[in-house]
Amino acid sequence: MPAALSLTPTTVFAAAGDGQDEPTTSIHRDELSLYTAPPPPKYVEPEAGQLEESVATLRKVMEPYTDWCQGTYGKIKPKVQSVVRFGNDTYNFLKSPPKDFYPRAGVIAFTGVLGLFLGRGSRIKKLIYPTGMMTLTTSLYYPEQAAAIAKSTGDSVYERAVQTYAALEKTLKPEKNPEKVEEKDSESKP
Repeated sequence: MPAALSLTPTTVFAAAGDGQDEPTTSIHRDELSLYTAPPPPKYVEPEAGQLEESVATLRKVMEPYTDWCQGTYGKIKPKVQSVVRFGNDTYNFLKSPPKDFYPRAGVIAFTGVLGLFLGRGSRIKKLIYPTGMMTLTTSLYYPEQAAAIAKSTGDSVYERAVQTYAALEKTLKPEKNPEKVEEKDSESKP
């Protein structure tokens, strides 16, 4: 019902300001100024003040540095997360270690100190003796892990040795001259 009323013309009596009577005519309600919507206001951007301009200039100057920092953060973040994860795992492991872990760790550390004592004299001995003795003691306590590490290390050492041998053979042996090889082949054939 209200929608139908908005479509019907309505008679409006208005007094003229000069006292004359005008003939009444039917006009639509949308034609009255009372019912028309005002035009939407236009938004005017306020002018930037001195503080806003200096902040914008500072942002433009600092943009390359902030981009660099964000890129560096993106590269470093996974590494930091893995270190934190490793620290949490180590803490949880040491909080409830397996049976006989601390005595084994003590014996391994003692062999390292013993290796330092025996390796007095040269820097190479100070490096090789403690490392070798700790490795030997660790392999006695954890033979399965030591065997797996030795196998993977042995495979990689063998592969490197083959590559080194091939490179040395290639550089040390002189190339055969193809012309001389063909001459010998033709002389040997009757």
